[in-house]
Amino acid sequence: MGCCCAEQKEPESLSPVKKPRGCTDVIPLVVFLLFWGGMIVIAAFAFVFGDADRLIYGFDSHGNVCGRKNDFIANITYSGIDMTSREYVFYFDVKNIMKSRTICVRQCPPQTLENRDDVWQFAETTGSFLCDYDVIDSEYTQELVAPSNVKGPCPVLPVPKQAALLNRCIPSDIQEVGSQVMSSVFAFLNENDFVQTVMMDLGNAWRFMILLAFVALLLALVMVALIHWLASFIVYLLCVIAMLGSIAGTAVLWWNYAVLKRKLDNTLVEQTLVSWCTDEDMYLIFSIVATVLTVILLLIILVMFKRMKLTVALFGEAGKAIRSMPCIMLQPFYTFFALFVFLVFWVTVMMFLNTAGTLTKDPETNQTLFKKLNNINSLWWYYLIGLIWTSEFILACQQMVIAGAIASWYFTRDKSKLDGVVGKACCRLILHHLGTVALGSLIITLVKLPRLILMWMQEKLKKSDSQCAKCCLKGCICCLCCLEKCLVYINHNAYTVTAIKGSSFCPAACTAFNTIFSNALQVAAINSVGDFVLFLGKIGVTALTAFIGILIFQRQPDVNYYALPVFIVCVFAFFIAHCFLSVYEMVIDTLFLCFCEDRNMNDGSPGKEYYMEKSLQQFVDTSTAALTKLENSGKTGTATEEEVTHL
Repeated sequence: MGCCCAEQKEPESLSPVKKPRGCTDVIPLVVFLLFWGGMIVIAAFAFVFGDADRLIYGFDSHGNVCGRKNDFIANITYSGIDMTSREYVFYFDVKNIMKSRTICVRQCPPQTLENRDDVWQFAETTGSFLCDYDVIDSEYTQELVAPSNVKGPCPVLPVPKQAALLNRCIPSDIQEVGSQVMSSVFAFLNENDFVQTVMMDLGNAWRFMILLAFVALLLALVMVALIHWLASFIVYLLCVIAMLGSIAGTAVLWWNYAVLKRKLDNTLVEQTLVSWCTDEDMYLIFSIVATVLTVILLLIILVMFKRMKLTVALFGEAGKAIRSMPCIMLQPFYTFFALFVFLVFWVTVMMFLNTAGTLTKDPETNQTLFKKLNNINSLWWYYLIGLIWTSEFILACQQMVIAGAIASWYFTRDKSKLDGVVGKACCRLILHHLGTVALGSLIITLVKLPRLILMWMQEKLKKSDSQCAKCCLKGCICCLCCLEKCLVYINHNAYTVTAIKGSSFCPAACTAFNTIFSNALQVAAINSVGDFVLFLGKIGVTALTAFIGILIFQRQPDVNYYALPVFIVCVFAFFIAHCFLSVYEMVIDTLFLCFCEDRNMNDGSPGKEYYMEKSLQQFVDTSTAALTKLENSGKTGTATEEEVTHL
C-alpha cells in the first residue's frame, strides 16, 4: 500500500498538504489487512466446503440438491442423480420433518392423496414419483414391498395437499392464514376500482417519473449554487424566523393562559369543571417553559449572531470549492457502489458458510445427514465484525478523499493551477493514510458491535418481567449510541487534520478536538444554522420536484390520480438532494478546520500570509482588530460589550 517515507526537511513555502508525508498508523493497517486475509481464507473455506444451493433449493436424503446436476458422493447410494427436472423437496412425513426421509420431485401434490392408488395415479399423471428412487412403478400399489413410513420408501398416508414454498413442499393448511390474507388483498385490488386506477396510473406515468428524477438531479445542482450565492440572506432570514417564531409561540401560550384564567375567575366554583383547572395549570407550565426556552434561544442567537458571518463565508467557500472540483459530488455514488459490492460478497459468503459441512451416511436409516463443521459459529462472529469494520472503512475512505481534496484546494494560493485534485486525494489516501482510516473505523466498530449485541439482548428480554434489566439495557444502549455519534464526529474531523498535516490518527484526533473545543460557539453556529439551511435545501428540491410533477401529470389524460406518482417522485427527489447536500455539509466542516489550521499556522504577516479567500480574510481582519482593541481596552478597563460579543 506504499512505504513510509524518510523524514525530510520541509520547505517553509510549501502548503501543509504538499509537504512530504509518510505512512500513518501502519500497525492498524497491517491488522486490517490480516483481518481481511482471514476473511478471504474463510471465504475460500466456505466456497470449498459449502454449497449455497443446499440452502436455496434444498437436498434429498441421498445428498442430491434439487433442481440441478449432482456429483457422486462416495459410499452414498443414489447420489449423483441429475435433478434438473425435479425442483422441489418432498417430505415423506410432513408431521415429523426433522426425521423424515426426503426426495426431489417434479411437482408437489395439489390435492390430498388418501391411499396407494392415489399416489400411483398422481405419479402416472404428472410424472412426479413420491416414493424413493429405487421403487419401481409396479411396486407403488404393493404395501408389503414398498411400505409407507417416515423413513420410506413411500410417504406416510394420507399425503396432505401441498404447495411449494422456497422449493419445499409444505402442507397447504400451514399457508392457509397467509393465503387468506393475500387472497383478501388481491380481491381488494381486483374489486376496488380506485386501486386498479392508481396501479394503471403508475404504469402510465413511469416515464415521467424517471424524467422527474433527472429534474430533481438538476434542481439539486441548482440548489447547491443557490445556497452558495444566497447563503448570507438565508442564514440571517432563518435567525429572524426562529426568533419571531419562538416569541410568537410563547405569546400564544400566555394569551391562552390569560383567556382561560379570566374565564375561570368569572365562573362560579360550583359551575367550574376540573378539566378547566387542569388546563390552566398545564398552560401555565407550558408558558413558563416556553418563555425560558425562548430567552435561552434569543441569548444564543445574540451571542452567535456575529459569529454567523463565518458560517456565511464558509458557505461561499464551499460553493467555490465544489465549482472547481465538480467530480467531488460523485463520491456518494462511488461509496454506494463499493458498499453494494461488499454486501453482495458478504451475503454470498455467509450463505456458503451456513452450508459448510460434510454429508455422512446414517448406518441405521441409510439416510444422508448434513453435519455442520465444528466452531462454525465463531466464523459467523468473525464475519459480523468484518461487515461492520469494512462498511465503516469504506465510509471513512469517502470522508478522507473529500477532506483531502478540499484541503488541497484551500491550501493552494493559485487555484487556477489545480488539476486532478480528487484523484490526487485518492492517491494520498492509498499511499499514506489507509492505516488512519482503518484505525478510525475500528474504533467505531468497537463501539457499534456491543451496542448491536445489547439491542439483540433487549429484543430477547421483551417478554421478561425484569424491568430493572430492561432499564439497564436501554441506558447502556443510549450511552453507547451517544458515544458512537461523538466518535463519528471526532473521526471525521481527525481525517480532515490528517489530510491537512499528514499526522497519525491519535494526534489528529487531539488536534481536531482542541480546535472544536476552542471554537465551540462557531462550531455550534455552523452545525445548527448550516445543517438547517441544508435541510431546507433538501425540502426545497423535493417541493419544486413535486410542483413540476403536478403540472406535468395534470396535463396527462391517462393519469387520473397523480398523488401516488408524485409522492414516489418526492421520495427519490429527497434522496437525490440528500446525496448532494451531504457532500456540501462535509465540505463545510472540512473548510472550517482548514480555516482554523490556517489561523494557527499563519498570522497574515509577510512570509506567513493566510491561504483563505478575501471573504474569510475580512472576517479574520475584523476579529483581529476587535481582539487588539479588546486587549488595549482591557489594560485600561474600558472594554465594551460590543467588542466582547464580536469575539
